[in-house]
Amino acid sequence: MYLPINGGKPIEILLVEDNTEDAEVTMDALRDGRVHNRIHWVQDGEEALAFLNRQGSYAAAPRPDLVLLDLGLPRLGGQDVLALMKEHPVWRRIPVVIMTSSSDEKEVLRAYDHHANCYVTKPLDMDKFLEAVRSIEDFWMSLVRLPAA
Repeated sequence: MYLPINGGKPIEILLVEDNTEDAEVTMDALRDGRVHNRIHWVQDGEEALAFLNRQGSYAAAPRPDLVLLDLGLPRLGGQDVLALMKEHPVWRRIPVVIMTSSSDEKEVLRAYDHHANCYVTKPLDMDKFLEAVRSIEDFWMSLVRLPAA
């Protein structure tokens, strides 16, 4: 059963992840969650910016309520996407959760310097990864009030 939040509209989630298996597990976990959401998946940083800019095939893309962002992306890295988002007058209000395999302290500090809202290191174990995704959903979609457009 879905929880009625966001004025009854589904939460729009932009998942920026180049690893197909991680993306599928994340999307499945979010689809099985308690909060009605729509997941939009892009596989690199340039696609993420095209989605946010509503360019090309993303012309009708909704404004995301939440971005789940991997750092190790092809073409344009996650740190660059994060920096561009947080410099933009509209996008900077969109919460960005970093979901990455890097636990390097320099990467963590750099993400927070670019105003990431949360940094989650992906566990290698699949059950722990599912648990992490569900925890993100519980917090960001059940407890937190997301900014309106």
